[in-house]
Amino acid sequence: MDTELTALLAAADGGDGNAAQAAFALLYQELHRLARRELARRGPHLTLGATTLLHEAYLDLAGRHGPTFPDRARFMGYAAKAMRGLIVDYVRRRQATKRGGHFEITAIETDIAEPATPTGLEALSEALEALAAVDPRLAEVVDLKFFCGFTFVEIGAMHQVSERTVQRDWEKARLFLHQSLRGPGLPE
Repeated sequence: MDTELTALLAAADGGDGNAAQAAFALLYQELHRLARRELARRGPHLTLGATTLLHEAYLDLAGRHGPTFPDRARFMGYAAKAMRGLIVDYVRRRQATKRGGHFEITAIETDIAEPATPTGLEALSEALEALAAVDPRLAEVVDLKFFCGFTFVEIGAMHQVSERTVQRDWEKARLFLHQSLRGPGLPE
């Protein structure tokens, strides 16, 4: 499958629209699973559906100009980044003052873990963009691990590095994100 996918991605980068559709079809189930997991991770307050998210990400991928996808890892990383961006944009639109975003809805149950808040999601997205500006490889590891759900072994195989190298990259990225999200003047 990987050789077929690599050939399809190369043809799609060359401008073949049919190859792009075939690559998307080949990865559809995995991308749909990724979309479901992303939405579940954000909590029940999102009314966005997994299929809608996946198809919006496809439109983003189909309309892109610039990045190429030489392999499955880069394609999945870009797809995860596109889905994350769509979720952040969706949350921002829903939180707009015009739509009543200044009201805060609270739950009565306090024993259930709180899902990621919209402001926390935006802060994470900004921190990931800052990480990508500093070290794109670390940001891609975060996208593949956190957003795609790949294991260290799978990410290592995709990048042709050892599992331990991926673990070190993950720890560096987590440290960077922790420091970015903590903000200036906040206690550790």
